[in-house]
Amino acid sequence: MIQRVLTGTLRRLANGFPVVVVTGPRQSGKTTLVQSVFPDKPYLSLENPDSRQFAIEDPRGFLAQHPDGAIYDEVQRTPELLSYIQGLVDQQRTLGRYILTGSQNFTLSQHISQSLAGRAGIAQLLPLSGKELAAAERLPEDVDVCLFTGGYPALYSTTVDTADWFGSYVTTYLERDVRDLTAVRDLIIFQRFLKLCAARTGQLLNLSSLATDCGIAQSTATAWLSILEASYVVFRLPPHFANFGKRLVKSPKLYFHDTGLAAFLLGIQTPQQLAIHPARPALFETLVVGDYLRNCFNNGKPSNLYFWRDSSGNEVDLLRDEAGTLYPTEIKSGQTVASDMFKALKRWQAISGSAVIPQLISGGTGRYERNGVQVLGWKEFLTEDGV
Repeated sequence: MIQRVLTGTLRRLANGFPVVVVTGPRQSGKTTLVQSVFPDKPYLSLENPDSRQFAIEDPRGFLAQHPDGAIYDEVQRTPELLSYIQGLVDQQRTLGRYILTGSQNFTLSQHISQSLAGRAGIAQLLPLSGKELAAAERLPEDVDVCLFTGGYPALYSTTVDTADWFGSYVTTYLERDVRDLTAVRDLIIFQRFLKLCAARTGQLLNLSSLATDCGIAQSTATAWLSILEASYVVFRLPPHFANFGKRLVKSPKLYFHDTGLAAFLLGIQTPQQLAIHPARPALFETLVVGDYLRNCFNNGKPSNLYFWRDSSGNEVDLLRDEAGTLYPTEIKSGQTVASDMFKALKRWQAISGSAVIPQLISGGTGRYERNGVQVLGWKEFLTEDGV
């Protein structure tokens, strides 16, 4: 088992809340993680039809099986159970009593805010980060292999073919989560929508254009995108609205949580194909932004990530807001760092007046300073000292 950084966060939450909730995409390792962190707790999966029926028909009897608490996996399948957990927690506020997991953030968040507000600590587990892979000595040596494989744990713990695994994953996802969250009648059109989203990873989100290309109404595109976000397939990176005397772009950028899934949806079959694919720069940017987001979540913090772009086309790929101080990062997939790669960062410094040393992450190697910019290769960024 690859050691997960979120382990320490879960233990901290269990010492502060009677309920700990772990959300994240399917197959990100939630079940394995909570069982390893809380090995003495009984485990019940609500994907199991018998357990689910018992929990729905007799929630009090179901919970009475384990009065000292338990791990309840995929609890979004029986959201009504949360109200009964609330009652038991209010009677006996034992810290770390219940551990809940779920793979549909929208469903869980809605019911937790209603039933467990103030009683639950929430953590989010995404696919493996660069730090986790490096610590386990599983980080690929080649950046294209890293982009192609992505971070789902099963791809590092088994010999399953990458295309076979993602094919099964997409099919399972379409059959389960989509039908659970909305009445999508034509899964073929939804799958087309999913692939069009993959083609837009790392780009400004234009819902009107996305809907038109897919042949659906914009309201439908909005609803379907929310499903992808709720299931941890994609996320939106908001623009930063600091006033630097320029008109700013207000649309968010769209990213996939996992580059391997995005590459699969783009029809990329090998790392060699990815190396010359026009989407490679966007996938590399997706890798970097996604790893920064994993770092936030693994430490139990909300996202502090933004991008900046004005109406003149000046753009910084990523801004980290640390207590009001902005740290700019430019992301370039090329192995060779050329002087023109620093233009956007220098322009941002001139407009913002910031004295913070900017960062450039490249597809090359090494760690050094050039033109007043901290340059990191992709592997240096993804390892322990990178983020």
